[in-house]
Amino acid sequence: TTESTVAVETLDDVPEHVLRGLPEDVRLFPSAVDKTRLGVWATKSILKGKKFGPFVGDKKKRSQV
Repeated sequence: TTESTVAVETLDDVPEHVLRGLPEDVRLFPSAVDKTRLGVWATKSILKGKKFGPFVGDKKKRSQV
């Protein structure tokens, strides 16, 4: 038999600035969609328009995503 080895994303893979930018009511846990990846989970409702960061990367227009 052949065994496939799938890398599983862990908190050690997440840059420190990402962890520092999470609001206190947001956590990273295994994704409900892809168990090999981390997902963003809220411990309580997040108000529409709530912003958190810092943002790192290139900003895109809505039409580009």
